[in-house]
Amino acid sequence: MLVSLSLENWMSFRDEVTFSMVASRQRLHGERIARIPKYPTRILPIATLYGGNASGKSNFFGALHFAKALVVKGTQLGNRIPVHPFALDPKTIKKPSKFCFEILVDETIYEFSFLVTDRLIEEEKLTRISSGREIVLYHRKGGELNFDKSLADDKFLEFAFQGTRDNQLFLTNSVSQKVTHFEPVYDWFSRKLVLIEPDTRFAESGLFFDKSSPLRSPMSELLSKLDTGIECLDSKEIPFQNVQLPDPVKADIEKEIEEDAVIFVQIGSINERYEFTLRDGNLIAKKLVANHKMTDGNNVKFELYQESDGSQRLIDLLPAFIELSRTDSGRVFAIDELDRSLHTLLTQTLLQEYLSRCNSDTRSQLLMTTHDALLMDQRLLRRDEMWVAERGVDGVSKLYSFSDYRGIRYDKDIRKSYLQGRFGGVPRIDLSTIGTNADFEMSIKENG
Repeated sequence: MLVSLSLENWMSFRDEVTFSMVASRQRLHGERIARIPKYPTRILPIATLYGGNASGKSNFFGALHFAKALVVKGTQLGNRIPVHPFALDPKTIKKPSKFCFEILVDETIYEFSFLVTDRLIEEEKLTRISSGREIVLYHRKGGELNFDKSLADDKFLEFAFQGTRDNQLFLTNSVSQKVTHFEPVYDWFSRKLVLIEPDTRFAESGLFFDKSSPLRSPMSELLSKLDTGIECLDSKEIPFQNVQLPDPVKADIEKEIEEDAVIFVQIGSINERYEFTLRDGNLIAKKLVANHKMTDGNNVKFELYQESDGSQRLIDLLPAFIELSRTDSGRVFAIDELDRSLHTLLTQTLLQEYLSRCNSDTRSQLLMTTHDALLMDQRLLRRDEMWVAERGVDGVSKLYSFSDYRGIRYDKDIRKSYLQGRFGGVPRIDLSTIGTNADFEMSIKENG
């Protein structure tokens, strides 16, 4: 679980901001708050981030994407680090960007932080937090790395550090060198943190084709219940030569596939997913399709591109919500523009279904950005689960939680107050300098 994330000098966030998933003292929907036996901390299962266009919501999502890539993939020798400091202030362009994560891993909270420029990691620290004290497992700064005394006898740690490049996190390199001490933190970034962008296609296509997959049945059931017109997902066999793939890709499939092996390929631009198998020397191609009910009761297969944008978006999102509902999941899904192409009631239903399954033992989380103010409802979300990103006239973004505001009753219609601008995070629209319709029409005539 994500406990908190602090940012400084990253894209539109010039000043340090903290996004916290720690529950406040309010009692509303308290039954779904995760409780960690070793700590007094209570952690929220969801956080929603609102704000106008260019307010910083996607920049916050970009910070998660950058940190995950830097930890999991690392950097190549001689490459610049793709960091994006605040660019509207000449004093900040050369300053390092700061990231600080507090995460829950196997019922233990860790704090992982680093300062980074486009050339090097200036500082890096990993701390294990217990109920009574904090233990700095390692601290890297100024070309030196100091370990806690519990790790001092492991001589291979120093060897791994000597092989860590200036543009590389020690966490990343140590795991690649098979150091096991810090694997739980690395695995959280690698396996537990899942980022879904507005145009992300669900990557594990094999789960759609495998009829025994635990995903297949609930996917079809939900698609049917959510008024998409889809009875279930299915597949159809097509000649390999008719597959809509570039010839070089098809040649690679023919070359690499082995007997009884399976290869899955998806084309994001046209939303097509294929399964290729080789049986008795014959290459078999299957395409994912959607079954619809005809008026005579029979099924007809639709191509996925024939489905509405909302139905296609649901096919991409439902695996995440099914995974979130699993009690043993422990994954953190960060979804940018969750509501894109979805009706408000549909988005609300997805959130209600997830939250209804959350309890004190829940270890999964959902972070989402949205423009849908109709979701800003205390019957659905707690005040500390609703955040606003606001960009000032100087271009600096700040983050606020509704729980920061005093005197908001549990039964207050906060949506109305938000749209009236009382909480910030709404577009500042100024049309005063735009000409009248008559001026616009005259301009068209003058320019032919």
